[in-house]
Amino acid sequence: MSSKAPAISRAAAILRLLGKSAQPMGVNAIARELALVPSTCLYVLRALVDEELVAFDDNTKRYSLEAGVLTLARGWLRQNGFAARAQPSLDRLAREHGVTMLGVQVVGLEHIILVAAAQGGGNFQLSAEPGSRFPALISATGRCIAAFGNHPAERLKAKFSTLRWDNPPAFGDWLDQVEQARVTGYGLDRGNYIAGVTVVAAPVKARQGGVSHALIALGIDSVIDRAGIDVLGHALVHAADGIAESL
Repeated sequence: MSSKAPAISRAAAILRLLGKSAQPMGVNAIARELALVPSTCLYVLRALVDEELVAFDDNTKRYSLEAGVLTLARGWLRQNGFAARAQPSLDRLAREHGVTMLGVQVVGLEHIILVAAAQGGGNFQLSAEPGSRFPALISATGRCIAAFGNHPAERLKAKFSTLRWDNPPAFGDWLDQVEQARVTGYGLDRGNYIAGVTVVAAPVKARQGGVSHALIALGIDSVIDRAGIDVLGHALVHAADGIAESL
């Protein structure tokens, strides 16, 4: 690993892997998945067990997340404040427009992390849980990050080339849509990320500049069209600006 603190990077990778796994995992399976030497993997796992972040089942010889991670998550939610401030807006917008609403935290150009959600009354619901990670520049949110993040064009192009879409846009077309997001204040994805699904996103701008979080609305094309893209987009912008002022 290229990290200056490889032990911490390995521990974080193990925690993420166990968090995604539907079943407890043995040391060899973990080491194989993360391309680690089994003895090194075991050393890190034992340290995580000692810190009560990972549990070990002596009967099955497998590892899973321990309740200690909840203490860290609860502390983050208390200190961050975004999820609590965003939830009322997410609930209201989901109810009024019949869409799925998400609140995400932006981690530079690396990824976004889902921290809050609300389901509307429509027949489309996205199955995503808090803690889910997505590439930063994907879908409508990525257009907002690119529009308001002051990132160099070469970095945007490099990250864009790694994205996976159902219907990938050409980079030039995507840049045009980024510029449109800068004008309207919200990003729009019409079936690029998920075929048949429209995504609208508005940035929660950080005081020091850039985008710290985003509000996202998504639904099948007919639902978003019925709500009105511009109406929904400006409702998201208004809610996002209010949250930004309160953070």
